[in-house]
Amino acid sequence: MNQQIIISNVCEQLADISASTQNESAQRKIQDILQALHTFQLRNIDYKSAIDHLTDGILISDAAGMVLYINNAFTQSTHILPEEILHHKIQDLQGQDKLYTGGVIQEIITTHKSAFRLCTTYKTDPPLRGYLAGTPIFNENGELHLIVVCHRSLITLRDLQSDFQTFLQELRQVAPNSSSNSNTNDNSIVSSENIMIGKNGSLANIWNLIRHIAPTDATVLITGESGAGKEVVADEIFQNSARKNEPCIKINCASIPADLLESELFGYEKGAFSGANPNGKKGLFEQANHGTLMLDEIGDMPMELQVKLLRAIQQQEITRVGGSHPIKLDIRFIALTNSNLKEKIVNGTFRQDLYYRLNVIPIYVPPLRERLQDLEALCNTFIRKYTEKYHCAFAFTNQQLNLLKTYHWPGNIRELENIIEYVILCSAGEGTIEDSVLSSLLNLSLPPVHTILDTDFYGAVEQFEKQLIEEALTSCGSLRKAAKKLNLNPSTVSRKIKLYNILPPPMKS
Repeated sequence: MNQQIIISNVCEQLADISASTQNESAQRKIQDILQALHTFQLRNIDYKSAIDHLTDGILISDAAGMVLYINNAFTQSTHILPEEILHHKIQDLQGQDKLYTGGVIQEIITTHKSAFRLCTTYKTDPPLRGYLAGTPIFNENGELHLIVVCHRSLITLRDLQSDFQTFLQELRQVAPNSSSNSNTNDNSIVSSENIMIGKNGSLANIWNLIRHIAPTDATVLITGESGAGKEVVADEIFQNSARKNEPCIKINCASIPADLLESELFGYEKGAFSGANPNGKKGLFEQANHGTLMLDEIGDMPMELQVKLLRAIQQQEITRVGGSHPIKLDIRFIALTNSNLKEKIVNGTFRQDLYYRLNVIPIYVPPLRERLQDLEALCNTFIRKYTEKYHCAFAFTNQQLNLLKTYHWPGNIRELENIIEYVILCSAGEGTIEDSVLSSLLNLSLPPVHTILDTDFYGAVEQFEKQLIEEALTSCGSLRKAAKKLNLNPSTVSRKIKLYNILPPPMKS
C-alpha cells in the first residue's frame, strides 16, 4: 500500500481516538503526532507527478528565463515539444518567425510581479491563441528564484465562460458590492470576442496582421461598416502593443462640433479665446503623449484640421490654439472610418496626402453578411451575456438561426447584439420567441441575402431595382409620385416597370 495512504489512515484513526478521549494530556500528544505526520506528508508529496497530470499547461523557468520544465498539458495545448524549449532561454524563442509571441516571463523578470497576457504559438496553421498567467517565486532572501507560468487555450477559456457566469452569480450573492466590477469584466470578455470569434478566413488574416504590427509604432487605418468591430480591432492592437501601459485616448471626430474640435485635439494657451480656461488646457494629443491616439470617424474631420493632423503625424509635434511654440510628442496613431476615403478624396473633402500618411497599415473589417458562418457562434456569445445579465434562459431554434442568416445585417454585429438583448427581454422568461416576432423585428421584406448571393453583381442590382420600384409604387400609388420619391424621371420608371414585368400600382383610396 502507498505510504501516503497508510499515513492518512493512521491520521484518521488518531483523530478518532483524540475525539473520544477525555484525557487532555493524551489529546495534546495525539495532536503533536498528527502535526508531525502532516509535516512528513507535505515533505514527501510527489509534486512533479501532480503537475504532470494537470489539464492546465505549466512552464517553469529560472530567474534568467531558462526553461526548466513543461508538463504534458503544455505540449498538448501549444504543440511545442520538450526538446524545442527545455534548457533554452525563453527570450530566444519569442518573436516573429519563432515559437511564440506574447510571453510573460521577461515582464516578470523586469517587474518581479505577476503578469497576464494573450499569446500565440506558431507550430500549427492557423496559429493557436492562448492565455498566460505567470507568477514569480522568491527565495528566502527575497530574490527571484523561479517563474511559474500557466497556459490555457482560448477555446478552453470560452468553454469555461458559462462556469464563470455561474461563479459571478454566486459572488454577487455573497458580496453584492462586487457586482459593478464583475459586470465590467464580463462585458469586456464579450466585447473582445464579438469580432474575433469565428471561422471566416479574413478574421485569421486580421489576427495575423495584428500579431505582426501591434508591437510596432506604425500608423494603422481600420476601415469597415458601422458596427462591424473596428473598435475591437483597434483595442486589440493597443493591448498587444509596447504602449499598452501608456495612455490610450479615443475621440470620435464626428461627435464634436467643428469649432470645438481643434481646441479639444490640440489644446489652447491662456487667453486664446473668450470663455477659455484662464490657465490654458492640454489637448487630447498631449494627453496621449507616449501612448496611443485613436481617431474614430476620421473621414468626418474638417478639411482645415486635416492639415494640422498631417503635420502632427509627420513631425510628431503640435502647436496649441493661440500658441506659437511647437510641442514635441511621441504618439502612435490609429484611425478608424466607415467612409470611403478614396471617394472623399475625389470629392475634395479629404486630403490625399493625409490618406497616404494614415494608410500605412490598412485593415479592413468585413461586415457580418460576409461572415454568416460565424453568426451562430456570435449568437451564443451574446445569449450567454444577456441571459446572465437578466437571470433567464434563452435559445434560438434552428429555424430561427436560419432566419437570421437570411437577413442583410446593415448594422452588423452591433445590430445583432441589440436584437438578441431585445428578444431575450421579450421572451418574458419563456426561453424562446415566436418566429413571427423575429421576422417582424428583422423586417424581412428585404431581399434575403442568400438570394442575392445566388446571382452575379448585375443580377443583384436588378433585384434591388425591382424591389425599390415595387415598394415605391405600393407606397405612393402612382408612377409619377413613385418616380419623384426615387428621384428618377417618370419615363425611366416606366421603362423599368416593363423591363421587370412589375404589376401596376394599387389605387390609393
